[in-house]
Amino acid sequence: MWLGGRLWLPVLGQVCSNLRFLAIARTWSACRGPMAERLSTGAEAASGLGAPAQQNGDAGGAARGEQPPGHPEPGGPGEEPVSGDAKQPSGNGERALAAALGPGKRKKRRGAVGERVVPPPKKRRAGVSFGDEHFAETSYYFEGGLRKVRPYYFDFRTYCKGRWVGHSLLHVFGTEFRAQPLAYYEAAVRAGRLHLNEEPVQDLSIVLKDNDFLRNTVHRHEPPVTAEPIRLLAENEDVVVVDKPSSIPVHPCGRFRHNTVIFILGKEHQLKELHPLHRLDRLTSGVLMFAKTAAVSERIHEQVRDRQLEKEYVCRVVGEFPTEEVTCKEPILVVSYKVGVCRVDPQGKPCESVFQRLSYNGHSSVVRCRPLTGRTHQIRVHLQFLGHPILNDPIYNSAAWGPSRGRGGHIPKTDEELLRDLVAEHQAKQSLDVLDLYEGDLCPGAPDSTAPSSELSKDCLEEMAASSQKIDGAVEAAPRDLDGVPVTSEKATKMDVVNQETDPLCSECRRVPQDPSPQDLVMFLHALRYKGPDFEYCSPMPAWARDDWQEH
Repeated sequence: MWLGGRLWLPVLGQVCSNLRFLAIARTWSACRGPMAERLSTGAEAASGLGAPAQQNGDAGGAARGEQPPGHPEPGGPGEEPVSGDAKQPSGNGERALAAALGPGKRKKRRGAVGERVVPPPKKRRAGVSFGDEHFAETSYYFEGGLRKVRPYYFDFRTYCKGRWVGHSLLHVFGTEFRAQPLAYYEAAVRAGRLHLNEEPVQDLSIVLKDNDFLRNTVHRHEPPVTAEPIRLLAENEDVVVVDKPSSIPVHPCGRFRHNTVIFILGKEHQLKELHPLHRLDRLTSGVLMFAKTAAVSERIHEQVRDRQLEKEYVCRVVGEFPTEEVTCKEPILVVSYKVGVCRVDPQGKPCESVFQRLSYNGHSSVVRCRPLTGRTHQIRVHLQFLGHPILNDPIYNSAAWGPSRGRGGHIPKTDEELLRDLVAEHQAKQSLDVLDLYEGDLCPGAPDSTAPSSELSKDCLEEMAASSQKIDGAVEAAPRDLDGVPVTSEKATKMDVVNQETDPLCSECRRVPQDPSPQDLVMFLHALRYKGPDFEYCSPMPAWARDDWQEH
């Protein structure tokens, strides 16, 4: 034992030495910070380089003069402004102070002179739902059996994607946002509509960095949906169950925001912070369930994962469906997420659907459907494969699939050709909304071209430029609000068009789209019943599913 103790003595000595060293380092660190700050401040005063504090990343004094034009150092989400009388230490003094402050208290790096600093990204709160401020963005009106949304201003927000880093805004807009010509974005810059890290963009040649935050203010138009009301089937402390009309999306997506079930329930029924429990295609009607709390949502989603939820649909299909029960287990592959098209393919995901004919009127059949899995468009794709697509399905009963319309998985064209033909068919019918597309999505435009797209003619571009110059003139005139305070560029731009349904830079305001008829917004697929271990909700059978229904 004594020998073992002797062997441990050198180790104990080394530990004690290390502890003494750490104590000295902490003492030196505590006094070095104020000393470094005094040295740094004194050096600035002696050299005459003292400058106003950098607030929100905008360099002051001499530093601002050296900043390249059109490349401001913007402040943004998460940036804490420095008090006006504080001095910003630099060089070795800044590094010493940062070391003294320790982890979590380091000064934010401001960058070298002329370098654009990117603020840290905002922390997003999980589970934030839509509230009154969102619902108040615009209002509805009803016309010709349609629910319509008055055009409104909306801020599209995004952080810089990895593939954008190192590229200019001009390049990004020219290659990835070709719904508008570059002339539009140049006009938007002059009108103060584009912001980078909450600072107005001055020049589209600015190069993007990681964590850059972009905000683009647009004049937004939404497609119309059916004016049929959303009826409540049930409501308790846990769930809200509604009978969803066809054509209305469940939640905001694509061009739809206010014309969605979530927004209509919030605006017209004061039902807010709802959690969708399952999906229904936009054109599908019927039982739609929402949880009122995250806990209820998780409990029911667990039942879905455990296959404890029974779903029953009803549809009307082409031709005479077999009288016996039919089971289809063909795997389904997504052809395009953007267009929303799927097909049967051996490389797809496993699926299973069970079908039973309910009636036949000599031309079409009413079929009960029980999907045992939950793939996108599963019922529609399986019925197409069986040779009995839904009678008025705008995608899977289309001639774009070829003479057999996809029966037995026979599609005599490539996926690219299929998508091209589907888009061309609905473009000719002015029904691109069925594919969640609009004309702007189809503008080919070369990445570096400023030529007008199919959406904007030369005359429209000239009008846009004139409108932009008019806005510039209004801003230069320094308008004032009711309190006599000068109005900023952005505020002046919006004051000129506030409460108006037209906007000088909006290409959609110049188009007169053809409204669909209410009948065009109905697809003969309806969610009839949802049943779980402790609940069951049903909706009425739709009129087109009655035995005596006839095609018009």
